[in-house]
Amino acid sequence: MKVTLIQPCIGRRAGQKDYIGTWQMEPLTIAVLAGLTPADIELKLYDDRLEKIDYDDPTDLVAITVETYTAKRGYQIASRYREKGIPVVIGGFHATLCPEEVSQYAEAVIVGECETLWHQVLEDASVDGLQPYYYAVKRPGLRFQIPDRTLFQRKKYLPVTLLEAGRGCPLSCEFCAVCTAFRGSRTTRLHDGVIEELRRMGKKKLLFFVDDNFSANLAEAKQLLRKLIPLRIRWVSQMSLDAAYDEEFLDLLAKSGCQGVLIGFESLNDDNLMQMNKGVNLKEDGFDKALANLRRHSIRLYATFVFGYDGDTIDCFKATVAFAQEHRFYIAAFNHLTPFPGTPLYSRLENEGRLRYERWWLDGNYTYNDIPFQPRGMSPLQLQQGCIDARKSFFSIPGIWNRSLDRVNRNDFAMWLQFFGINWSIKKEISERNNFPLGDQGETQPLIRVRQDVLAFSPENFTK
Repeated sequence: MKVTLIQPCIGRRAGQKDYIGTWQMEPLTIAVLAGLTPADIELKLYDDRLEKIDYDDPTDLVAITVETYTAKRGYQIASRYREKGIPVVIGGFHATLCPEEVSQYAEAVIVGECETLWHQVLEDASVDGLQPYYYAVKRPGLRFQIPDRTLFQRKKYLPVTLLEAGRGCPLSCEFCAVCTAFRGSRTTRLHDGVIEELRRMGKKKLLFFVDDNFSANLAEAKQLLRKLIPLRIRWVSQMSLDAAYDEEFLDLLAKSGCQGVLIGFESLNDDNLMQMNKGVNLKEDGFDKALANLRRHSIRLYATFVFGYDGDTIDCFKATVAFAQEHRFYIAAFNHLTPFPGTPLYSRLENEGRLRYERWWLDGNYTYNDIPFQPRGMSPLQLQQGCIDARKSFFSIPGIWNRSLDRVNRNDFAMWLQFFGINWSIKKEISERNNFPLGDQGETQPLIRVRQDVLAFSPENFTK
Protein backbone atom coordinates (compact mmCIF):
# COMPACT_ATOMS: atom_id res chain seq x y z
CA MET A 1 0.00 0.00 0.00
CA LYS A 2 1.16 3.53 -0.76
CA VAL A 3 0.25 6.37 1.58
CA THR A 4 0.69 10.06 0.78
CA LEU A 5 1.27 12.40 3.73
CA ILE A 6 0.46 16.07 3.20
CA GLN A 7 1.32 19.20 5.15
CA PRO A 8 -0.97 21.96 3.84
CA CYS A 9 0.04 25.61 3.75
CA ILE A 10 -2.14 28.33 5.27
CA GLY A 11 -3.03 29.65 1.86
CA ARG A 12 -1.65 31.27 -1.24
CA ARG A 13 -2.40 34.42 -3.16
CA ALA A 14 -3.42 33.83 -6.76
CA GLY A 15 -0.27 33.34 -8.83
CA GLN A 16 2.03 33.33 -5.79
CA LYS A 17 5.10 31.10 -5.99
CA ASP A 18 7.29 31.90 -2.98
CA TYR A 19 5.80 31.15 0.42
CA ILE A 20 6.44 33.02 3.67
CA GLY A 21 9.88 31.90 4.83
CA THR A 22 9.44 31.72 8.60
CA TRP A 23 6.43 29.39 8.16
CA GLN A 24 8.60 26.70 6.53
CA MET A 25 9.71 24.59 9.49
CA GLU A 26 9.82 20.81 9.22
CA PRO A 27 6.48 19.21 10.25
CA LEU A 28 7.22 17.03 13.27
CA THR A 29 3.78 15.38 13.06
CA ILE A 30 4.77 13.91 9.69
CA ALA A 31 7.94 12.44 11.19
CA VAL A 32 5.91 10.90 14.01
CA LEU A 33 3.48 9.32 11.53
CA ALA A 34 6.37 8.01 9.45
CA GLY A 35 7.92 6.47 12.55
CA LEU A 36 4.66 4.69 13.34
CA THR A 37 4.20 3.31 9.80
CA PRO A 38 5.15 -0.33 9.09
CA ALA A 39 8.15 -0.73 6.80
CA ASP A 40 6.14 -2.51 4.09
CA ILE A 41 4.04 0.61 3.43
CA GLU A 42 5.44 3.12 0.95
CA LEU A 43 5.29 6.74 2.12
CA LYS A 44 5.44 9.96 0.12
CA LEU A 45 5.41 13.48 1.55
CA TYR A 46 4.14 16.60 -0.16
CA ASP A 47 4.70 19.79 1.80
CA ASP A 48 2.34 22.34 0.29
CA ARG A 49 4.50 25.18 1.65
CA LEU A 50 7.54 24.08 -0.36
CA GLU A 51 6.39 22.23 -3.44
CA LYS A 52 3.56 21.60 -5.85
CA ILE A 53 1.39 18.59 -5.06
CA ASP A 54 1.28 16.01 -7.83
CA TYR A 55 -2.32 14.84 -7.67
CA ASP A 56 -1.62 12.30 -10.45
CA ASP A 57 1.00 10.50 -8.35
CA PRO A 58 -0.64 7.10 -7.63
CA THR A 59 -1.58 6.49 -4.00
CA ASP A 60 -3.98 4.35 -1.98
CA LEU A 61 -4.58 6.70 0.95
CA VAL A 62 -4.00 10.38 1.67
CA ALA A 63 -3.38 11.63 5.22
CA ILE A 64 -3.56 15.38 5.88
CA THR A 65 -2.69 17.08 9.16
CA VAL A 66 -4.53 20.37 9.72
CA GLU A 67 -4.59 23.22 12.18
CA THR A 68 -7.40 25.78 12.20
CA TYR A 69 -5.46 28.20 9.99
CA THR A 70 -4.75 25.45 7.43
CA ALA A 71 -8.19 23.79 7.53
CA LYS A 72 -9.56 25.51 4.42
CA ARG A 73 -6.48 24.62 2.39
CA GLY A 74 -6.61 21.08 3.77
CA TYR A 75 -10.20 20.71 2.55
CA GLN A 76 -9.19 21.99 -0.90
CA ILE A 77 -6.46 19.35 -1.13
CA ALA A 78 -8.80 16.63 0.16
CA SER A 79 -11.37 17.54 -2.49
CA ARG A 80 -8.77 17.15 -5.25
CA TYR A 81 -8.03 13.60 -4.11
CA ARG A 82 -11.64 12.71 -3.43
CA GLU A 83 -12.48 13.75 -7.00
CA LYS A 84 -10.13 10.94 -8.05
CA GLY A 85 -11.79 8.47 -5.70
CA ILE A 86 -8.84 8.33 -3.30
CA PRO A 87 -9.83 8.09 0.39
CA VAL A 88 -8.65 10.82 2.74
CA VAL A 89 -7.97 10.76 6.47
CA ILE A 90 -7.53 14.06 8.32
CA GLY A 91 -5.99 14.59 11.76
CA GLY A 92 -4.31 17.36 13.67
CA PHE A 93 -5.44 20.05 16.10
CA HIS A 94 -8.41 21.21 14.05
CA ALA A 95 -9.69 17.66 13.64
CA THR A 96 -9.67 17.37 17.41
CA LEU A 97 -11.36 20.73 17.92
CA CYS A 98 -13.95 20.35 15.12
CA PRO A 99 -14.32 16.63 14.32
CA GLU A 100 -17.84 16.91 12.90
CA GLU A 101 -16.87 19.69 10.49
CA VAL A 102 -13.78 17.80 9.35
CA SER A 103 -15.80 14.61 8.81
CA GLN A 104 -17.63 16.35 5.96
CA TYR A 105 -14.39 16.50 3.94
CA ALA A 106 -12.68 13.20 4.82
CA GLU A 107 -13.61 9.54 4.91
CA ALA A 108 -11.93 9.26 8.31
CA VAL A 109 -11.03 11.68 11.08
CA ILE A 110 -8.40 11.10 13.76
CA VAL A 111 -9.62 12.88 16.88
CA GLY A 112 -6.76 13.45 19.28
CA GLU A 113 -3.29 11.94 19.12
CA CYS A 114 -2.33 9.35 16.54
CA GLU A 115 0.06 7.08 18.44
CA THR A 116 -2.45 4.35 19.31
CA LEU A 117 -4.69 4.89 16.27
CA TRP A 118 -2.48 5.03 13.17
CA HIS A 119 -1.94 1.27 12.84
CA GLN A 120 -5.70 0.69 12.93
CA VAL A 121 -6.29 3.40 10.32
CA LEU A 122 -3.77 1.76 7.98
CA GLU A 123 -5.19 -1.69 8.58
CA ASP A 124 -8.75 -0.53 7.89
CA ALA A 125 -7.68 1.41 4.78
CA SER A 126 -5.99 -1.70 3.38
CA VAL A 127 -9.36 -3.52 3.29
CA ASP A 128 -11.48 -0.47 2.32
CA GLY A 129 -12.94 -0.41 5.81
CA LEU A 130 -12.15 3.08 7.09
CA GLN A 131 -14.28 4.17 10.04
CA PRO A 132 -15.58 7.77 10.15
CA TYR A 133 -13.88 8.52 13.48
CA TYR A 134 -10.83 7.20 15.33
CA TYR A 135 -10.52 8.29 18.93
CA ALA A 136 -8.39 7.26 21.89
CA VAL A 137 -10.31 7.61 25.15
CA LYS A 138 -7.07 7.89 27.11
CA ARG A 139 -4.12 10.03 26.11
CA PRO A 140 -1.42 7.81 24.60
CA GLY A 141 1.99 7.79 26.19
CA LEU A 142 5.03 9.00 24.26
CA ARG A 143 7.36 6.46 25.82
CA PHE A 144 8.33 4.74 22.59
CA GLN A 145 8.05 7.58 20.10
CA ILE A 146 10.71 7.32 17.37
CA PRO A 147 10.14 9.95 14.67
CA ASP A 148 11.41 9.15 11.18
CA ARG A 149 12.76 12.24 9.38
CA THR A 150 13.92 10.57 6.17
CA LEU A 151 11.00 12.15 4.28
CA PHE A 152 12.50 15.58 5.01
CA GLN A 153 15.65 14.90 3.00
CA ARG A 154 16.28 17.32 0.13
CA LYS A 155 13.44 19.59 1.24
CA LYS A 156 14.41 23.17 1.99
CA TYR A 157 13.27 23.65 5.56
CA LEU A 158 14.67 26.20 7.97
CA PRO A 159 17.86 24.89 9.63
CA VAL A 160 16.07 23.98 12.87
CA THR A 161 15.33 20.38 13.89
CA LEU A 162 12.12 19.81 15.84
CA LEU A 163 11.65 17.22 18.56
CA GLU A 164 9.61 16.87 21.74
CA ALA A 165 10.18 15.71 25.29
CA GLY A 166 6.57 16.24 26.31
CA ARG A 167 3.19 17.19 24.88
CA GLY A 168 0.40 19.29 26.34
CA CYS A 169 0.23 21.78 29.21
CA PRO A 170 -1.43 21.58 32.65
CA LEU A 171 -2.37 25.27 32.60
CA SER A 172 -5.88 26.30 31.56
CA CYS A 173 -5.51 29.56 29.64
CA GLU A 174 -8.89 30.59 28.24
CA PHE A 175 -7.67 31.20 24.69
CA CYS A 176 -5.37 28.19 24.33
CA ALA A 177 -6.25 25.46 21.82
CA VAL A 178 -3.47 23.28 23.26
CA CYS A 179 -5.16 23.14 26.67
CA THR A 180 -8.46 22.25 24.99
CA ALA A 181 -7.07 19.60 22.66
CA PHE A 182 -5.04 17.85 25.36
CA ARG A 183 -7.68 18.30 28.05
CA GLY A 184 -5.39 20.25 30.37
CA SER A 185 -2.90 17.42 30.71
CA ARG A 186 0.67 16.69 29.69
CA THR A 187 2.42 13.47 28.70
CA THR A 188 6.17 12.95 28.56
CA ARG A 189 8.67 10.73 26.82
CA LEU A 190 11.22 8.59 28.58
CA HIS A 191 14.34 10.73 28.91
CA ASP A 192 16.50 7.91 27.59
CA GLY A 193 14.35 7.92 24.44
CA VAL A 194 14.98 11.65 23.97
CA ILE A 195 18.72 11.18 24.45
CA GLU A 196 18.78 8.25 22.02
CA GLU A 197 16.96 10.32 19.39
CA LEU A 198 19.46 13.15 19.82
CA ARG A 199 22.38 10.75 19.39
CA ARG A 200 20.85 9.30 16.23
CA MET A 201 20.48 12.76 14.74
CA GLY A 202 24.14 13.58 14.97
CA LYS A 203 25.31 17.17 15.13
CA LYS A 204 22.59 19.75 14.42
CA LYS A 205 22.96 23.52 14.32
CA LEU A 206 19.89 24.22 16.42
CA LEU A 207 17.23 22.04 18.03
CA PHE A 208 13.72 23.13 18.94
CA PHE A 209 11.93 21.24 21.70
CA VAL A 210 8.37 21.98 20.62
CA ASP A 211 6.96 21.06 24.05
CA ASP A 212 3.97 23.27 24.76
CA ASN A 213 5.46 23.96 28.19
CA PHE A 214 8.94 22.54 28.75
CA SER A 215 8.87 23.60 32.41
CA ALA A 216 5.43 22.18 33.25
CA ASN A 217 7.02 19.70 35.67
CA LEU A 218 10.19 21.32 37.01
CA ALA A 219 11.55 18.24 38.78
CA GLU A 220 11.17 16.18 35.61
CA ALA A 221 12.63 18.96 33.43
CA LYS A 222 15.69 19.22 35.66
CA GLN A 223 16.34 15.49 35.28
CA LEU A 224 16.31 15.83 31.50
CA LEU A 225 18.49 18.95 31.54
CA ARG A 226 21.17 17.10 33.51
CA LYS A 227 21.21 14.42 30.81
CA LEU A 228 21.44 17.03 28.05
CA ILE A 229 24.54 18.73 29.46
CA PRO A 230 27.11 16.13 28.24
CA LEU A 231 25.67 16.22 24.70
CA ARG A 232 26.79 19.82 24.12
CA ILE A 233 23.77 20.65 21.97
CA ARG A 234 22.23 24.05 21.18
CA TRP A 235 18.50 24.27 21.63
CA VAL A 236 15.44 26.44 22.24
CA SER A 237 11.98 25.73 23.63
CA GLN A 238 8.83 27.15 25.25
CA MET A 239 8.16 27.55 28.96
CA SER A 240 5.91 29.40 31.40
CA LEU A 241 7.11 32.48 33.24
CA ASP A 242 6.90 30.96 36.72
CA ALA A 243 9.88 28.71 35.96
CA ALA A 244 12.07 31.82 35.82
CA TYR A 245 11.94 32.01 39.65
CA ASP A 246 13.71 28.66 40.06
CA GLU A 247 17.45 29.32 40.15
CA GLU A 248 18.47 25.67 39.87
CA PHE A 249 16.31 25.22 36.77
CA LEU A 250 17.77 28.33 35.11
CA ASP A 251 21.31 27.22 35.90
CA LEU A 252 20.67 23.80 34.34
CA LEU A 253 18.95 25.46 31.40
CA ALA A 254 22.06 27.48 30.60
CA LYS A 255 24.49 24.60 31.18
CA SER A 256 22.50 22.25 28.92
CA GLY A 257 22.96 24.51 25.89
CA CYS A 258 19.64 26.35 25.90
CA GLN A 259 19.97 29.37 23.62
CA GLY A 260 16.59 30.90 24.34
CA VAL A 261 12.99 30.31 25.34
CA LEU A 262 9.59 31.47 24.19
CA ILE A 263 7.49 32.84 27.05
CA GLY A 264 3.91 34.05 26.77
CA PHE A 265 3.84 37.33 28.68
CA GLU A 266 0.47 37.96 26.98
CA SER A 267 -0.44 41.27 28.65
CA LEU A 268 0.84 44.00 30.95
CA ASN A 269 -2.69 44.37 32.33
CA ASP A 270 -3.28 42.30 35.49
CA ASP A 271 -7.06 42.19 34.93
CA ASN A 272 -6.49 40.79 31.44
CA LEU A 273 -4.20 38.09 32.83
CA MET A 274 -6.85 37.08 35.35
CA GLN A 275 -9.58 37.02 32.68
CA MET A 276 -7.48 34.80 30.42
CA ASN A 277 -6.77 32.56 33.43
CA LYS A 278 -3.06 33.28 33.29
CA GLY A 279 -2.55 34.22 36.92
CA VAL A 280 0.69 32.23 36.80
CA ASN A 281 2.24 35.38 35.30
CA LEU A 282 1.38 37.33 38.47
CA LYS A 283 3.37 35.14 40.84
CA GLU A 284 6.31 36.42 42.91
CA ASP A 285 7.23 40.01 42.01
CA GLY A 286 5.90 40.02 38.48
CA PHE A 287 7.80 40.35 35.23
CA ASP A 288 10.80 42.36 36.44
CA LYS A 289 12.22 39.73 38.81
CA ALA A 290 11.68 36.92 36.30
CA LEU A 291 13.38 38.91 33.55
CA ALA A 292 16.32 39.77 35.79
CA ASN A 293 16.78 36.09 36.61
CA LEU A 294 16.70 35.07 32.94
CA ARG A 295 19.16 37.83 32.03
CA ARG A 296 21.57 36.77 34.77
CA HIS A 297 21.71 33.31 33.18
CA SER A 298 22.02 34.78 29.65
CA ILE A 299 18.80 33.19 28.39
CA ARG A 300 17.51 34.94 25.26
CA LEU A 301 13.81 35.61 25.05
CA TYR A 302 11.12 35.30 22.43
CA ALA A 303 8.32 37.18 24.17
CA THR A 304 4.73 36.92 22.97
CA PHE A 305 1.90 39.37 23.63
CA VAL A 306 -1.78 39.19 22.80
CA PHE A 307 -4.09 42.19 22.37
CA GLY A 308 -7.87 42.40 22.38
CA TYR A 309 -8.85 41.35 25.88
CA ASP A 310 -11.50 43.45 27.59
CA GLY A 311 -9.02 45.63 29.48
CA ASP A 312 -7.14 46.69 26.33
CA THR A 313 -7.50 50.13 24.75
CA ILE A 314 -5.59 51.79 21.92
CA ASP A 315 -2.99 52.92 24.48
CA CYS A 316 -1.87 49.34 25.24
CA PHE A 317 0.20 48.93 22.08
CA LYS A 318 2.79 51.65 22.70
CA ALA A 319 3.19 50.65 26.34
CA THR A 320 3.80 47.02 25.40
CA VAL A 321 6.29 47.86 22.66
CA ALA A 322 8.14 50.17 25.06
CA PHE A 323 8.31 47.31 27.59
CA ALA A 324 9.64 44.92 24.91
CA GLN A 325 12.22 47.44 23.74
CA GLU A 326 13.30 48.26 27.29
CA HIS A 327 14.06 44.59 27.95
CA ARG A 328 15.62 44.13 24.51
CA PHE A 329 13.96 40.85 23.70
CA TYR A 330 15.68 38.76 21.02
CA ILE A 331 12.36 38.70 19.15
CA ALA A 332 8.74 39.37 20.13
CA ALA A 333 5.27 38.69 18.75
CA PHE A 334 2.43 41.19 18.95
CA ASN A 335 -0.72 39.30 18.00
CA HIS A 336 -4.42 39.90 18.24
CA LEU A 337 -6.53 37.55 20.30
CA THR A 338 -7.79 34.64 18.19
CA PRO A 339 -10.85 32.62 19.28
CA PHE A 340 -10.06 29.05 18.24
CA PRO A 341 -13.05 26.72 18.04
CA GLY A 342 -13.61 24.53 21.07
CA THR A 343 -11.79 26.83 23.49
CA PRO A 344 -13.48 28.51 26.47
CA LEU A 345 -12.73 31.86 24.80
CA TYR A 346 -14.63 30.89 21.66
CA SER A 347 -17.62 29.74 23.70
CA ARG A 348 -17.63 32.94 25.77
CA LEU A 349 -17.47 35.27 22.77
CA GLU A 350 -20.12 33.21 20.99
CA ASN A 351 -22.43 33.43 24.01
CA GLU A 352 -21.81 37.18 24.22
CA GLY A 353 -22.67 37.60 20.52
CA ARG A 354 -19.24 39.02 19.75
CA LEU A 355 -18.07 36.69 16.95
CA ARG A 356 -17.93 38.49 13.63
CA TYR A 357 -17.90 35.31 11.53
CA GLU A 358 -19.74 32.04 11.99
CA ARG A 359 -16.56 30.15 11.18
CA TRP A 360 -13.80 32.62 10.45
CA TRP A 361 -11.37 29.92 9.23
CA LEU A 362 -13.74 29.03 6.34
CA ASP A 363 -15.26 32.43 5.59
CA GLY A 364 -14.20 33.79 2.21
CA ASN A 365 -14.10 37.34 3.58
CA TYR A 366 -11.63 36.50 6.34
CA THR A 367 -7.89 36.97 5.79
CA TYR A 368 -4.84 36.72 8.04
CA ASN A 369 -4.69 39.56 10.62
CA ASP A 370 -8.42 40.22 10.32
CA ILE A 371 -10.14 40.37 13.71
CA PRO A 372 -12.79 37.62 14.01
CA PHE A 373 -14.52 39.10 17.06
CA GLN A 374 -15.70 42.45 18.42
CA PRO A 375 -13.29 43.87 21.04
CA ARG A 376 -14.66 45.96 23.90
CA GLY A 377 -12.07 48.71 24.16
CA MET A 378 -11.52 49.53 20.48
CA SER A 379 -12.79 48.73 17.00
CA PRO A 380 -11.65 45.62 15.10
CA LEU A 381 -9.76 47.85 12.67
CA GLN A 382 -7.98 49.64 15.53
CA LEU A 383 -6.96 46.29 17.01
CA GLN A 384 -5.67 45.03 13.67
CA GLN A 385 -3.72 48.20 12.92
CA GLY A 386 -2.40 48.43 16.47
CA CYS A 387 -0.81 44.98 16.18
CA ILE A 388 0.73 45.85 12.81
CA ASP A 389 2.11 49.15 14.09
CA ALA A 390 3.56 47.41 17.16
CA ARG A 391 5.43 44.96 14.93
CA LYS A 392 6.71 47.73 12.67
CA SER A 393 7.98 49.70 15.66
CA PHE A 394 9.69 46.77 17.37
CA PHE A 395 11.24 45.49 14.14
CA SER A 396 12.29 48.89 12.82
CA ILE A 397 15.93 49.20 11.78
CA PRO A 398 16.82 51.30 14.87
CA GLY A 399 14.88 48.84 17.04
CA ILE A 400 16.72 45.83 15.63
CA TRP A 401 20.11 47.54 15.95
CA ASN A 402 19.55 48.65 19.56
CA ARG A 403 18.49 45.15 20.59
CA SER A 404 21.46 43.61 18.79
CA LEU A 405 23.80 45.47 21.16
CA ASP A 406 22.28 43.87 24.22
CA ARG A 407 24.75 41.79 26.25
CA VAL A 408 22.58 38.67 26.23
CA ASN A 409 21.69 38.87 22.53
CA ARG A 410 25.34 39.16 21.47
CA ASN A 411 27.11 36.87 23.95
CA ASP A 412 27.16 34.03 21.40
CA PHE A 413 28.50 34.89 17.93
CA ALA A 414 26.35 32.36 16.04
CA MET A 415 23.15 33.48 17.79
CA TRP A 416 24.13 37.12 17.24
CA LEU A 417 24.45 36.53 13.48
CA GLN A 418 21.14 34.67 13.44
CA PHE A 419 19.59 37.57 15.34
CA PHE A 420 19.93 39.81 12.29
CA GLY A 421 18.61 37.21 9.86
CA ILE A 422 15.59 36.32 12.01
CA ASN A 423 14.66 39.90 12.84
CA TRP A 424 15.07 41.06 9.25
CA SER A 425 12.91 38.20 7.96
CA ILE A 426 10.14 39.06 10.41
CA LYS A 427 10.39 42.75 9.49
CA LYS A 428 10.10 41.90 5.78
CA GLU A 429 7.09 39.66 6.35
CA ILE A 430 4.96 42.11 8.37
CA SER A 431 3.25 43.49 5.27
CA GLU A 432 3.42 40.16 3.42
CA ARG A 433 1.39 38.41 6.11
CA ASN A 434 -1.25 41.12 6.31
CA ASN A 435 -4.50 40.09 4.58
CA PHE A 436 -2.93 36.77 3.58
CA PRO A 437 -5.68 34.43 2.33
CA LEU A 438 -6.74 31.24 4.05
CA GLY A 439 -6.84 28.65 1.29
CA ASP A 440 -5.34 28.88 -2.19
CA GLN A 441 -7.00 31.70 -4.14
CA GLY A 442 -5.99 30.01 -7.38
CA GLU A 443 -7.76 26.75 -6.54
CA THR A 444 -10.59 26.05 -9.01
CA GLN A 445 -11.77 22.71 -7.62
CA PRO A 446 -14.89 23.28 -5.48
CA LEU A 447 -14.93 21.61 -2.09
CA ILE A 448 -16.38 18.10 -2.27
CA ARG A 449 -18.16 16.80 0.78
CA VAL A 450 -18.05 13.17 1.80
CA ARG A 451 -21.49 13.58 3.35
CA GLN A 452 -23.95 16.47 3.45
CA ASP A 453 -25.35 15.73 6.88
CA VAL A 454 -23.32 16.25 10.01
CA LEU A 455 -22.05 12.94 11.37
CA ALA A 456 -22.28 13.21 15.14
CA PHE A 457 -19.13 12.51 17.13
CA SER A 458 -19.33 11.43 20.76
CA PRO A 459 -16.41 10.15 22.86
CA GLU A 460 -18.91 8.02 24.78
CA ASN A 461 -19.33 5.83 21.70
CA PHE A 462 -15.77 4.55 21.99
CA THR A 463 -14.69 1.69 24.23
CA LYS A 464 -12.84 2.70 27.36
